[in-house]
Amino acid sequence: QYGMRLKAQASYLNNYHFLPIARTCEVLGDFYGHAPAWAFVAEASQAVATGCEPALTEIHHQLRQAGVVHCDESGFRVEGQLHWLHSASTPWLTFFDVHRKRGQEAMQAIGILPALTGYVVHDHWTPYQTFDACTHVFCNAHHLRELQFITDQYQQPWAAEMAQLLCDIKAEVIAACSQTASLASDRLAQFESEYAAILQRGFQANPSPPIPSTSKRGRPKQSPPKNLLDRLDKHRSGVLAFMYNFAVPFDNNLAERDIRMVKLKQKISGAFRTHQGAKTFCAIRSYISTVRKQGHSVMAALHDALVGQPFIPLSLSG
Repeated sequence: QYGMRLKAQASYLNNYHFLPIARTCEVLGDFYGHAPAWAFVAEASQAVATGCEPALTEIHHQLRQAGVVHCDESGFRVEGQLHWLHSASTPWLTFFDVHRKRGQEAMQAIGILPALTGYVVHDHWTPYQTFDACTHVFCNAHHLRELQFITDQYQQPWAAEMAQLLCDIKAEVIAACSQTASLASDRLAQFESEYAAILQRGFQANPSPPIPSTSKRGRPKQSPPKNLLDRLDKHRSGVLAFMYNFAVPFDNNLAERDIRMVKLKQKISGAFRTHQGAKTFCAIRSYISTVRKQGHSVMAALHDALVGQPFIPLSLSG
């Protein structure tokens, strides 16, 4: 029988460095002169996922109480079909889960978003906004990319002006965050005024489309600049939340980084053949990511999970 350390190493290579099972066996064979069977690697991962369940319960609990949570979702191939990988994270915690649906049904089932009463950072995917107990914050990295597209494709000056304003506010927040928790009221008023003026110029360049003479279902088709203007206008407080409260981030890059690492698994190893395999991987990656964020050894944490003493995350702010 193989020992716990070898099981931890197998899970480490397969789930942390994303080696396919065959290559994991090959590497272990090169190290020790004997390659384990494929089933050993799969069983080791399942054992880690089972062993880290107390940690996952604590991660889930802490995220539900966190003041600021980053959320994201991305397509995920499981059993030859499109599923969705969902993430919720802070600088200290990460939780992944996989679901057949992308929207509200999945978010309800995972159970973090419905409990949140603080800030939730995400893009403009509409199902996030169905949860009204929290304050919604919109990713400005997405806005900057859209504004650059409008500048390049439509040559509309307001887009570059808005991008510059957002970057100027961000720079002022960074400069002030060591002394205070929010910009001074006069600076807030100045930035709000500039924001409104840029929107006004944008709307002047992009009037609403005419109402069609014949009745058609749905609203009239709008241009990308007009769609972005509508969102920036409707969600002003969520776009500018980072200047009112420095605990709120400028963008959702944390969630995008977390989910990008998991997506890398499929680029290297391919899709998951079973739903249980995908769930196991999400459990282990939630555990590993949290362990790393809290400054602990991944290898040691995997071993501890196997022997029934998993790393339990500290309750940290963020």
